[in-house]
Amino acid sequence: QVQLVESGGGLVQPGGSLRLSCAASGFTFSGYAMTWYRQAPGKEREYVASISGAGGSSNVADSVRGRFTISRDNAKNTLYLQMNSLKPEDTAVYYCYVRKSASDYWGQGTQVTVSS
Repeated sequence: QVQLVESGGGLVQPGGSLRLSCAASGFTFSGYAMTWYRQAPGKEREYVASISGAGGSSNVADSVRGRFTISRDNAKNTLYLQMNSLKPEDTAVYYCYVRKSASDYWGQGTQVTVSS
């Protein structure tokens, strides 16, 4: 069965950096585009970034462009989100997501808190 397990969240000061990871299993990882979403308290879940199966194409939301980078290591079945120049408004639970066989799969999420 598809499993997505995020890690790497935590408390960081404004201007700091974090790298999130999402370990995937139960499917052919390299065959699927992967996406990061986030959800802040009291807000709807929002798109952050996505990457193609082979990793040759990616996109990030305007709100994080120039600060966040999405990448993947298909040999390790792992998705990454490098987050630099973090701002308090980046505080949220971050989720990785894959759509496979017309079904949506989400990880449990990892909390990122940006605060001084």
